[in-house]
Amino acid sequence: MIRNNKELKRSLILLSCICLALTVCGFLHSSLTGLLVLAGCLAVCLVFFFTEISRYKKLQSFSEHLNELLQRGTPLPIRDYEEGELSLLAGDIEKITLLLKERADALQKDKTFLADALADISHQLRTPLTTMNLTIGLLQEKDLSEERRAALTRELNTLLARTEWLVEALLKLSRLDADAVVMTKENISVRELTEKAAEPLLIPLELRGISLTVGGGDAHFSGDLNWTAEALGNLLRNSVNYMPEGGSIRIKAEENALFTVITVTDSGPGIAPEDLPHLFDRFYKGRGSSENSYGIGLSLAQKIIHTQGGTLRAFNTTEGACFEIKFYKQVL
Repeated sequence: MIRNNKELKRSLILLSCICLALTVCGFLHSSLTGLLVLAGCLAVCLVFFFTEISRYKKLQSFSEHLNELLQRGTPLPIRDYEEGELSLLAGDIEKITLLLKERADALQKDKTFLADALADISHQLRTPLTTMNLTIGLLQEKDLSEERRAALTRELNTLLARTEWLVEALLKLSRLDADAVVMTKENISVRELTEKAAEPLLIPLELRGISLTVGGGDAHFSGDLNWTAEALGNLLRNSVNYMPEGGSIRIKAEENALFTVITVTDSGPGIAPEDLPHLFDRFYKGRGSSENSYGIGLSLAQKIIHTQGGTLRAFNTTEGACFEIKFYKQVL
């Protein structure tokens, strides 16, 4: 690096020319002056030469450390450099390196999450698609009775509806994960929210003889009506799926100066203790889950509530399972 350094050679040539000119002028004045100027110029040249050599050796060492950093991730030995521009440069490079490493780790984490999510989605879709394919094959049989054909057609319609719901739920989760959803902030009454969330479940509730009561419907909170209704609807659907016929679901809301809390309590068997820590994990199926369960509804509900700055938790009561949604007031 030093031997082939053109900048150092140019500096030495320029300094030599200046020293030569000064020495000639000194000898023209007198021999003593010429000798003194020559000695001074030689001293300056030697100091300059060794100073530059020391500086370029440090630069060479710095370059080698950079190569180690790029190839092996070895940290820069910042303490080896004295205070000055080189030390500041080493510190800045160290900061940039840490920032790039954090971003690389985040990207790798996102890639891993995406790969796992795609694998889970593929697994979740494979089961209903396989069943539909088998059902279609049975429908193509020529000697199939009309009764059997009608039953298979109903089963196929049910599978299509379930698959449609699954795809929509996965798309919603993907949008939420990508921060592609803009939640609106409006003043919503719990009564309005409950009516919108329960509307798709009115027929299943009636068929199974499950009663739904609402208390504290005059309470309000700030949030997105459509998305929050989606979350509450998933909680209600979970209660309906795990509850025996003739049960009851009670929605209760309370509002104070700090937050609005909405609880959904059912008269079902409750949540198994081993399932509670994983209840909101994506694609998790707890004890007693039906074959129709995808393990995604509660995860979607929690994601929606968290995106709006709220909290969602589950616990057991003496009556059955209870889900608690809490929306905090904005602090001005």
